[in-house]
Amino acid sequence: MNEKLSHTAMAIEPSGIRRFFSLANEMDDVISLGVGEPDFKTAQNVRDEAIAKLQEGRTAYTPNAGLEELRELIAARIYQKSAVRYHPANEIIVTSGSSQALDMTLRSIINPNDEILMIEPTYVAYKPLIELAGGVPVVVPANPLTLRIDIPAIEKQVTDKTKAILLCSPNNPTGITLNQEELEALANILEKYDLLAVLDEIYSDLIYDRDFTSLSQLQHMKQRCLVISGFSKGFSMTGWRLGYICAPQEISEVLLKIQQYTMMSAPTIAQYAAIEALKSSQDYVIYMKEKYKQRRDYLVKSLNELGLTCALPEGAFYAFPSIQETGMTSEIFCEELLIHNRLAVIPGNVFGQSGEGHIRCSFAYSLTDLEKALVRLEKFLKERVT
Repeated sequence: MNEKLSHTAMAIEPSGIRRFFSLANEMDDVISLGVGEPDFKTAQNVRDEAIAKLQEGRTAYTPNAGLEELRELIAARIYQKSAVRYHPANEIIVTSGSSQALDMTLRSIINPNDEILMIEPTYVAYKPLIELAGGVPVVVPANPLTLRIDIPAIEKQVTDKTKAILLCSPNNPTGITLNQEELEALANILEKYDLLAVLDEIYSDLIYDRDFTSLSQLQHMKQRCLVISGFSKGFSMTGWRLGYICAPQEISEVLLKIQQYTMMSAPTIAQYAAIEALKSSQDYVIYMKEKYKQRRDYLVKSLNELGLTCALPEGAFYAFPSIQETGMTSEIFCEELLIHNRLAVIPGNVFGQSGEGHIRCSFAYSLTDLEKALVRLEKFLKERVT
């Protein structure tokens, strides 16, 4: 049967994150800090609006690019946050989550064997999606000491086959957010080598100590950037499956053709829910962000007190402490912690080899859950490491 299957798809490795979830699901009394999903319910007014639209029978297809009102609200919100102006009619496409947006984006720009630079550690889906689109992922390791992007290393990997740089900011798993110096250096590389940038900004609503800056805000960068975001993280709407792409008109026209022949349109009820979220839920977004910040500060302080060096994540809802002092690999550390102390975290190496020696701990959990998890982690470190 194998000869009947796609060689590219067969070669893709299963998600390392899902492997640990499967292990945890087979055990009793497991506390998990593994899931990258808000623990808050979607705002009540958003749920009520979705129910109302269902009762009204608003269940038909929408335009391929999404409801016009939703695209207008997305454009207005982006302009309010970044002063970057996207035309709702031809530069914004609403998608079934940011994952579909990423898939479509890569397929819209990649020709066979085009190279896409990706900085690791980073989100696990990037490499397989590049490969499925016919491209070649070129891994650029982050600075091993700071885990920030390494500009000279990025430029060194540029070849005549390079099409784009794929960036996640705020980063999953590190929480690192690109600063002004890094953004300007990246902009110089894009212009010097005539490259595009694919920007995964799904966590841009969750940045804690300063305002978020997108590469697309820099001079001449809007035309080089394909910006991906959505409602899953900032608005706690993961199961609604709603994202969007902002891109220059020429690229958006290609994206729309892919949308027409694959998804048709994003889920209708989810689009109406997102309209309500953008109109009336900003206070809820701020409330959730304040809670995440409290949890972040508590978790990072506690991890450092336990001897696991951890930088303060600037965004997203993950801490990425080092476990190198334990002498264990990331995989062994996480397996032992799960088996013996019933605590699930994610080994850093699943996000690329640059993540080896670290673990990802989500703080999208209540303070009570974090406290219980840290008790188990402390017990593990005392009994099995020291």
